[in-house]
Amino acid sequence: MTHDPLRPGAVIGILGGGQLGRMLSVAAARLGFRCHVFEPGAEPPAGDVAWRTTTAPYEDEIALRAFAASVDVVTYEFENVPARALDLIESLVPIRPGRRALATSQDRLTEKTFLRNLGLAVAPFAPVDDPASLRAALEEIGTPAILKTRRLGYDGKGQARLSGPQDVEAALAAMAGAPAILEGFVDFTAEVSVIAARGVSGEVAAYDPGENVHEGGILRTTTVPSSLDAGRRTDAVLLAARILNALDHVGVLGVELFVTPGGLVVNEIAPRVHNSGHWTQTGCVIDQFEQHVRAVAGWPLGDGTRHSDVVMENLIGDDMDRVPDLAASGAALHLYGKAEARPGRKMGHANRVTGPAG
Repeated sequence: MTHDPLRPGAVIGILGGGQLGRMLSVAAARLGFRCHVFEPGAEPPAGDVAWRTTTAPYEDEIALRAFAASVDVVTYEFENVPARALDLIESLVPIRPGRRALATSQDRLTEKTFLRNLGLAVAPFAPVDDPASLRAALEEIGTPAILKTRRLGYDGKGQARLSGPQDVEAALAAMAGAPAILEGFVDFTAEVSVIAARGVSGEVAAYDPGENVHEGGILRTTTVPSSLDAGRRTDAVLLAARILNALDHVGVLGVELFVTPGGLVVNEIAPRVHNSGHWTQTGCVIDQFEQHVRAVAGWPLGDGTRHSDVVMENLIGDDMDRVPDLAASGAALHLYGKAEARPGRKMGHANRVTGPAG
């Protein structure tokens, strides 16, 4: 099937108005596109820079139809858009990445099963719906383990650690009745992520793996180059390409990986631009946001070659007090325009160049 590329002046619809939608809108504007953001919350970060913003719940069919009629293609900045809203939009305008990628990533059990069926290594896992299934899962997987909601968890939310049977009651209470999945603990030496993209014609472009450090379940820094040797860097990129092709994905995909003595273990995937790819804004000519816009617009993908070593640091909560010093330090600042700094809330990020790419 052929796909005519969008011409400058076309409108890209974005579901979700957070910081990722904001940076997508900026990248699209550089290429001559306009962005129409659909966001239930008032005054979203993307609304400051987008061509148009619709503020309405995802259940508002009239607003969804008007939104779809105003755009040439739709993408999204987060996975958890209700299926009924997507059904309606997709009947009127293309959605990229497609629904398979969304359905796979929205549910951790579906995602783990998909990855395992591809022959990729994942943590041991089992579905959990009640105390009996949790005890059975613990007998199979053992402890330590992590109980996670199958949907909607992020940045450490919707998770509970178990060190033994005595933690069952508290862990189930933390799920608040939501369907869950138990994952076995992976003994890893590092976490890395690969940001890769696939175009409408099937071409794939990948960025160098970045090495991640988390604090309190929230990404704190991503560093490139990572500590992976050349062989494992290649393995990581090929693994990401395998997932992209299996999903018939169009756009950017983030793949988080645990580095273990036995090889790379897939932690999770995100069918969108990703926090751990923000370093590309400073380290590459074509960053992840432009790459995603190119893909969903049907344009050729750009060169993802890294020209600089970079450390990306998330600015979380009171880190905003450091902005004057960071600005004076020469770091490239990206602030999200959020009105209130709260503990655990991502307010921006800073990219520091640490040298030319070796």
